[in-house]
Amino acid sequence: MRRLAFLFTALAVASGAQAAEPRVAIAIHGGAGTMSRAALTPEAEKAIRADLDRALDAGHQVLVAGGPALDAVEAAVRVLEDSPRFNAGRGAVYNAEGVNEMDAAIMDGHSLAAGAVAGVHRVRNPIGLARAVMEKSRHVMLVGDGAEAFGRSVGIEMVEPSYFGTEHRRRQLEEAQAKERAQPRAALPASAYFGTVGAVALDAEGHTAAATSTGGMTNKRWGRVGDAPIIGAGTYAAEDCAVSATGWGEFFIRLAVAYDICARAAYRGDSVAEAATEVVMRRVPGLGGDGGVIAIDGQGRIAQPFNTPGMYRGWIAADGSRGTAIFADAEE
Repeated sequence: MRRLAFLFTALAVASGAQAAEPRVAIAIHGGAGTMSRAALTPEAEKAIRADLDRALDAGHQVLVAGGPALDAVEAAVRVLEDSPRFNAGRGAVYNAEGVNEMDAAIMDGHSLAAGAVAGVHRVRNPIGLARAVMEKSRHVMLVGDGAEAFGRSVGIEMVEPSYFGTEHRRRQLEEAQAKERAQPRAALPASAYFGTVGAVALDAEGHTAAATSTGGMTNKRWGRVGDAPIIGAGTYAAEDCAVSATGWGEFFIRLAVAYDICARAAYRGDSVAEAATEVVMRRVPGLGGDGGVIAIDGQGRIAQPFNTPGMYRGWIAADGSRGTAIFADAEE
């Protein structure tokens, strides 16, 4: 049985009879999956942690300057999209046709405004296009060529598809296709469906936001779309809760994971940690899926549960403490 592991980042403001004024906080993830210490070289780990720190800094700088949580999560996710080390933007995986096919979503917890895109191929930063859908169209989700046509009409930066090509992702596709030819009915390898980036934040006004971006599943077909751009599945934000998910998207869609966590907090009175634990550690594996989430509440309390061997993640808490981690070990 796969070992279930999770980490709560116990970074809360002190609770008392009177709620404290919200202080800014941010959490990010770079995907959950079956990474192992043996396969992660010291050089690779150093580079991954450096990218996580850069993303944290980009988002936190927005918050400490008094900017909105929406700007902070977009800024953090853009950094991760620009890195070739994560399955989003520059580092997106290939589909079965050898094309990088990307999805993204963003949501403002104060207004419940949301925007999402799916199946785009030429957008350098899909999270920026998702925000443009939210703010410059009457829609919530646009897909494929239509999404890119809209992006051009509002000045979103486009790049040649070759921009997204990396040798590492090409090898992953070749390995996945070789396994498929050898065992056409075999279960999907774990590496096929993990890898997403995301951010959640609380700003000085007490407002939350969430953003998620992904290249989806290695060797995917037929325009498959996972949970990341689905509002309520992989991305959701409300007045006192924001969630970004990573994992096997089909299960996160079926369980409306991101919304379920926020609903449990709003309607049952669960803490964000309790809600996230129940959904990620029990409901998702109970259905056969795995993955993790980052979640934040209206007081800056952060939860980061995952039921996989590792999840790339980072945080800057309401008290200013910060960290990055990959595996479940407390010493990280």
